[in-house]
Amino acid sequence: MSLKKILSALALLCVVSVAHAAMQPFVLQDIKVEGIQRTELGTVLSYLPIKVGDTMDDKQATNSIRALFATGFFKDVRLEVVGQTLWVKVQERPSIASIEINGVKDFPKDQLKDNMKYAGLVEARIFDKAQMEKAALSLKQQYVARGKYAVSVETKVTELERNRVAIVFNVIEGKVSKIKQINIVGNKAYSEAELLDLMKLSTPDWMTWMSSNDQYSKQKLSADMETLRSHYLDNGYLEFAIDSTQVSITPNKKDIYITLNISEGAKYTVSKVSVSGDTLLPKAEIEALVKIKVGDVFSRKALTETSKLIGERLAQEGHAFANVNAIPDIDKVKHQVAFNVAIDPGHRVYIRRINVSGNTKTNDEVIRREFRQVEGTWFDISKIKKSKQHVDRLNFFSEVNIETPAVQGTTDQMDVNVAVKEKSTGTFSIGAGYNSGEGIVFMGGVSQANLFGTGNNLSTQLNTSRVNRNISVSYTNPYYTDEGVSRGFDIYDRNTNATNLAVSQYTSSTQGGGVRFGVPIDEDESISYGTSIEKSHIGLTALSPVRFTNYVNTFGATNTTVLGTIGWGKDTRDSAIYTTEGTVKHLYLETALPVMDMRYYKLNYDHQLFYPLNTDWTLLLNGQAGVGGGYGGRQMPFFKNYYAGGTGSVRGYEPNSLGPRDTSNLSIGGTRRVIGNIEVFAPIPGIKEKSLRVSGFLDGGAVYGQSDLPGSMGGRYSTGVALTWLSPMGPLKFSYGVALNKQAQDKLQRFQFTLGSMF
Repeated sequence: MSLKKILSALALLCVVSVAHAAMQPFVLQDIKVEGIQRTELGTVLSYLPIKVGDTMDDKQATNSIRALFATGFFKDVRLEVVGQTLWVKVQERPSIASIEINGVKDFPKDQLKDNMKYAGLVEARIFDKAQMEKAALSLKQQYVARGKYAVSVETKVTELERNRVAIVFNVIEGKVSKIKQINIVGNKAYSEAELLDLMKLSTPDWMTWMSSNDQYSKQKLSADMETLRSHYLDNGYLEFAIDSTQVSITPNKKDIYITLNISEGAKYTVSKVSVSGDTLLPKAEIEALVKIKVGDVFSRKALTETSKLIGERLAQEGHAFANVNAIPDIDKVKHQVAFNVAIDPGHRVYIRRINVSGNTKTNDEVIRREFRQVEGTWFDISKIKKSKQHVDRLNFFSEVNIETPAVQGTTDQMDVNVAVKEKSTGTFSIGAGYNSGEGIVFMGGVSQANLFGTGNNLSTQLNTSRVNRNISVSYTNPYYTDEGVSRGFDIYDRNTNATNLAVSQYTSSTQGGGVRFGVPIDEDESISYGTSIEKSHIGLTALSPVRFTNYVNTFGATNTTVLGTIGWGKDTRDSAIYTTEGTVKHLYLETALPVMDMRYYKLNYDHQLFYPLNTDWTLLLNGQAGVGGGYGGRQMPFFKNYYAGGTGSVRGYEPNSLGPRDTSNLSIGGTRRVIGNIEVFAPIPGIKEKSLRVSGFLDGGAVYGQSDLPGSMGGRYSTGVALTWLSPMGPLKFSYGVALNKQAQDKLQRFQFTLGSMF
């Protein structure tokens, strides 16, 4: 108990004892209160346990004093009796007139004041010294969490008129304490340097100014200790232990020394692995899931993975509470360990009800139709995961959480609770961006991805630059039928002015509209088809190549085309926004149907593979191939040609500059294209925001046309670094590429970027 509380208790006892000696029981006729300034009379009377007409005695006096002290409003309470009137004489605690924080640079002052509210220190409230000390300690702890152990926080209380006080916190932040040295004692199998490389905490170097890993944190040290433990346990050291840790700081609070004392123990191998219990499935199928084999070096990771795989496999059969334990039998003489994987599948469980919450705008049906787990069927963990993945891909919610609690009073039922947090799906955008290929791009559009909560999409978009002007209106119903067939409509007006590009000179204007359908054929697989009609007009200049002029003279400047499209796609990405693993495949055929002027086809195949190298690094392998041509005595229109170079294909080369050229060394595109990209994405050190990533890339590509055209032979390659930011206004992409096999006619552009959403 603090000294303040002891003194208060003694004062209370003294008052009570005086009252006890002097007071005789009587009927209370009136109550008077003296000394209140801010506190209302009714408030004081409401806290008193005695009322007019009650019998006043020693017990009531004691209870009254205790009740008024307990309010925290008063620092002194006395009772006096005059006749049959009780006089309550109080001295109020002062109120807080102002709170001032001086010397703070690391934190916004408003943020610190908000934090003080949790300690009870707020302007206009009653001053409590204990709360002020608590706020000062909390403030100091915030600096310690940032590695500033030398921080000093002093408080000053100034009394003001009308029983108020002003509180001032004077902060001397000091400098960040750095880790001077990390010592690991007891290691034999691995050098200290190898173990330190596994840890995030480190001594200062040229990178730690970004990551702050040279600043001590108890949480970081605990994580590093677990990393060391995992490293040893995954490499056979079954008896590894961290015996002790010492963290010391120099008297000047500048340098921190860390010492870890470890015991490695012997390296163990696996002598036997067996499976026992009720496996339900064929034993051979379960044994195939065992990731640790006889003769292997012991690995906790492999053992954990084994239990996880077996548990998930049984969960696919409805056994949500399957218990899988690997029981070890350790031979400390031979340094061998045998495991018996004991399986208890438990009861088979079915889903009673699927509950959806958090969707104030989106209809329940929009969420439920994405679920692969159905009410009344056996629990299947793979279907639960697929359901979450599909709801997440709607991109209507910032959070999607699924829980599967057991139904109380039963052993074979579960509920699926889906909690979503909705985000804005309607946007109105107007602004400008910059593209290194097209210059300034003005953008505008209105879109609603979740129209009236139905999941339907309606969008109108406009973008205009010195090269392209596109206007479009699109509507999509992703569930035109209950089976998940989608239907969409598009109307568009597209204009291209290629005279501003490093391509052969021409202009084109295309207006059209169409309908499209998408048909799911598997969980992540679908086919699409559609038809549209468009009218195109081509404009040539005096600088247009002969091939373009011949085409217009032969087939005319204005053509009407009925397009038919059919495609196949498969998407197994874990996330459509922050992808870390999975594949995307698209096969797409566009052809001009033989009912109007044009006769051509374009067949394209795209393949992306995302592979997680670790928890933070992702490898992307991207391949694109396209081929086109004419039929029925016609040729593919030159304005439908393939191009390559720049962002999205081969960085480091000028946009659309690769492939066949005219006599002015301007690209005219080709009928075949191949693109390949290898890219490794990683977070920026010290920045936890996953929407910002840096990458290194190797690009390659080629565009082919007729063999007699200059520049049509051979691929081009580049390498470089890139930065991608999925900003609130759209993706921002920056790249710096270096050509690896530049030819004399090639046009380079090392720095390329795109700012803003490109429609």
